[in-house]
Amino acid sequence: MLRKILKLAGYLFLAAFLVVTLAFSARESRNVTCRNIQIELRENESIRISKDEIARLVNAADKQLIGKDMRLVDTEMIELEVEKHQAIHKAEVYKVVARDSTSYSGILGIRIRHREPALRVMSAGGNYYLDKYGEKIPVSVNYSANVLVATGDFSVEYARQELLPFVKFIDDNPFWKAQIKQIHIDGNEEILLTPLVGDQIIELGSLNNFPEKLRNMKAFYEQVLVQNNWDKYRLISVKYKNQVIAKKR
Repeated sequence: MLRKILKLAGYLFLAAFLVVTLAFSARESRNVTCRNIQIELRENESIRISKDEIARLVNAADKQLIGKDMRLVDTEMIELEVEKHQAIHKAEVYKVVARDSTSYSGILGIRIRHREPALRVMSAGGNYYLDKYGEKIPVSVNYSANVLVATGDFSVEYARQELLPFVKFIDDNPFWKAQIKQIHIDGNEEILLTPLVGDQIIELGSLNNFPEKLRNMKAFYEQVLVQNNWDKYRLISVKYKNQVIAKKR
């Protein structure tokens, strides 16, 4: 019983100590100003804009940030402004008060999550990446992503509504993910696929019933092309229902 009373008293003393310490710290740090910006990026993201560019976005959102009272810094507004950059999916902005031996200083922390590209578009309508949500990501000399490339003459709406589900299907299928490197769309929205192995072209036609067309194509791979016939055909068409038409060189 005595042990329980002593344990409870210890908890109460610790709680009282923390309350007093925090109250003292709050009074001491009341007039802390922002002295620095710290930016945190994820190491494994394929697309990342530079810390200098992010700092520029932050300073553009609040031109009086450095030297401002930390209580007056609007983190939500800064988040919204930073997230307007097309390569950024999410920005988390938070305040940190640090103490050295003599005083307090304010630090604005920025944690960035970039968009993850699913498709590279090089079309008559523009040159850009799309993420899995259909959001555009600008192309930059500062980064690149190893994703499927779509070329040809098509709109952004077609890329979002038609191509992205097709690309997701390929990415989720280990066999086709290892086979296809490029998608070309002609003016009639007919699809030509360039494989990684061999130099033949796969004529898919429209994207209607594409899972069935790819199943037929895979069967052709397993029954014919696997027998060292990779260079025998210049074009393989699966655009017609339940048919595989192979044209020799």
